[in-house]
Amino acid sequence: MSAKRGKKSIGLAIVGCGKIGRIRGEFARDYPGVEWLGLCDIDAKAGKKLAEDVQADFFTADYKELLARPEVNASIIATEENEHVGPILASVERGHQMMIEKPLATDVKESARVLKAIQDEKIDAVVGYTQRFRRRFLVAKERVRTGQLGDVTSVTTRAFMNRLVPIATVAKTENRSVLTPMVVSGTHSLDICMWLLEGKKPAEIYARSVDKAIGVSCGTKDATFGLFTFEDGTIWSMSINWALPVVWPGSVYSLEIGIVGTEGVLTIDDTHRDLVLASERGQPAGYTPDVKRNVDFLTSYPPGDIVFGQLWGPMREETNAWFARVHTGLATPHATAADGHRNLLLTMAMDLSAKRREPVALPADLDAYGELP
Repeated sequence: MSAKRGKKSIGLAIVGCGKIGRIRGEFARDYPGVEWLGLCDIDAKAGKKLAEDVQADFFTADYKELLARPEVNASIIATEENEHVGPILASVERGHQMMIEKPLATDVKESARVLKAIQDEKIDAVVGYTQRFRRRFLVAKERVRTGQLGDVTSVTTRAFMNRLVPIATVAKTENRSVLTPMVVSGTHSLDICMWLLEGKKPAEIYARSVDKAIGVSCGTKDATFGLFTFEDGTIWSMSINWALPVVWPGSVYSLEIGIVGTEGVLTIDDTHRDLVLASERGQPAGYTPDVKRNVDFLTSYPPGDIVFGQLWGPMREETNAWFARVHTGLATPHATAADGHRNLLLTMAMDLSAKRREPVALPADLDAYGELP
């Protein structure tokens, strides 16, 4: 593949053809810089269907075969959460630029190993934290980074989710205990806040969890609340509950953030209550449980919304920005692999503190995480 006008033609491999792999594959089909597209999934039926739909050049059920193809110079790792490590390391070995669905790994030592491999080989790898590409968070980032609040002193974050996410998430794996509300979903709001607090270093976390609603049926926690203290004295109250009833109108996230600084305050209402639909017809929700939801907070499904048969929203922005990053060298606000590893450590540190029922100093020794399931 020859580069044109100084631009790098993309030979793209997508490992994992589930919901997110399909979305990104459809975007790849339409991006002019993608000149070769290969897919992989252990579910050959689903993978071949996507390959047909996006007119892929190649399909295999073996990720090593796909990533070894000479046409490939960039890869998207979109497998189930517990299966990221192998494809990532195979891509590192080949020197591919990467977009990795979070997390790098579900084990902290494996995550550290993956990060080291990426950094040692100087691989340009980003992690899929889609919410960074929503207008409200980009604008908030600009105001904080340009000093409109002065020195940030305190932050509050509250995330509410109905239980559709844990139901769908744990159904994909037998290793349910590591898929906690913080590791799977709280990580998104944590990433946004750590992005807004860029440069500040957490020194301690004190957290508690509860599991009365979905602990038995889903094998995970209902909620985790925590208080971070930073090295400079900044405090941050972070909470998530993903066990709300399935009839809760938010498709996924209802998020509120408050940031107070020495010279200003910034509040972000991301609860989606500004666009509410009530209908006698049941509402699609991104997840499809056997329940009828008659009220919906529109635009609350994080990847975006289907309009005229296409997905429009932050995942389109995020994916196309990454294609431009590979194709033209565009500077983008993607989360780095180091950000992804840090986010995993912090979310699991919350779980560790909740398990111990005592504060945990940060950064915690990696061996300490072995106490978690």
